[in-house]
Amino acid sequence: RVWRETDAADLYRYASDPQIGPLAGWAPHTDVEESRQIIRLFLSEEETYAVVLRQSGHAIGCIDLKPAGRSNLALLPNEAELGYWLGRPYWGHGLMPEAAQALLRYGFCELGLERIWCSSLAYNHNSLRVQQKCGFVHHHEVSHVYQPLLHAYCDKRYACLTYADWLAGQRTCHAPA
Repeated sequence: RVWRETDAADLYRYASDPQIGPLAGWAPHTDVEESRQIIRLFLSEEETYAVVLRQSGHAIGCIDLKPAGRSNLALLPNEAELGYWLGRPYWGHGLMPEAAQALLRYGFCELGLERIWCSSLAYNHNSLRVQQKCGFVHHHEVSHVYQPLLHAYCDKRYACLTYADWLAGQRTCHAPA
């Protein structure tokens, strides 16, 4: 679902974790008000969603599709970049691959995208595992990329998934059974 300002406390709970932001390329949040501002300024953008627990509706992560112009990648008009992060207590439960598959289906079937890219810091092994589970194929790596929100240089990995490869992975644009 879309982010709400009332999600600020949930966002802060996970985005303040020093192991979350640096893996995703940003500094940990310092207070709930900063998290509220992040919701207003960035998480309210189109195709940006809160990953929520079905039982409680609490936000535990974020996932988005950035189109050409909003991504840091040089994308074509029929491409987008998938980005995501998840609160540490929920790692290893298959939640992010499930959320990513839903957004991939949406991107390919509803938005008509031909290629979806994904990037991650080279040391973010959890992100790489999500990409592999979703069918992304390693494309290239770039060393020493400046990450302005971390004030540091990091190595980045880039992967992509084409619509044809997504379909070949036994996926369909019809609703899952």
